[in-house]
Amino acid sequence: MRMLVVDDEVDIANMLAEYFRMEGYEVVCANSGAEALAAASAGVAPDIMLLDVNMPGMDGFEVCRRVREHLSCPIIFLTARIEDVDQLDGFAAGADDYVMKPFSLEVLGRRVAAHMAREGRVRERENAVRFFQELTIDYGRRTVEVRPGAGEPGDGATERAAGPLAAGGDAPSRACVDLTKLEFDIVALLSKRPGQVFDRDAIYEHVWGWDAAGDPSQVREHVRRIRNKLAAAGVAEDPIETVWGVGYKWVAK
Repeated sequence: MRMLVVDDEVDIANMLAEYFRMEGYEVVCANSGAEALAAASAGVAPDIMLLDVNMPGMDGFEVCRRVREHLSCPIIFLTARIEDVDQLDGFAAGADDYVMKPFSLEVLGRRVAAHMAREGRVRERENAVRFFQELTIDYGRRTVEVRPGAGEPGDGATERAAGPLAAGGDAPSRACVDLTKLEFDIVALLSKRPGQVFDRDAIYEHVWGWDAAGDPSQVREHVRRIRNKLAAAGVAEDPIETVWGVGYKWVAK
């Protein structure tokens, strides 16, 4: 697990780094807002951030707001501020938790462990298998399969470890849809939030990345390819609905 520690007080940052390395974390330290943004966007993204609020120049609130544009990892503020308005500002900026200075390393360690455990449960759910009418989407294996002649449609949120077997018989034959990485990422984004409308800019940012150099109009062409591949594999009803003038939503149940 990767941790980014951000504190302008070098001694505190080093103390935290030493403690969490002993706990098994890979720790990177930053001593300013600019260093934090550079570390958060370079290489492998952190799994959790410990972020000091009171830093000269760019404070923790601003760092949090900028990081939240492209990272969803837990962010725990470390601060001596105790006013309710400061905490509200922090949560509004995208923080997940507050730990007041001075703090116990053991208590902070438990708070971090609790956030990481919750992240693990979320990721496990994200890697589940969902069944939509004729489609089986395995997010962990990154596969989309078509079940010709599938029976009653599901509720759009059924999650299991493996596909169902007909009582007393074999599983129906399946066709695997050959999607590219970007195509699967679009299907995953939409299908995990059935009914939610995503505009092309939002899809482009989620799938290509917030700093990608390109044109969100590419989304339209990728959706067209997805539809063609699903139809060729035997999907009777298009699971992606165009919301004219806005974007797309997942409508399969």
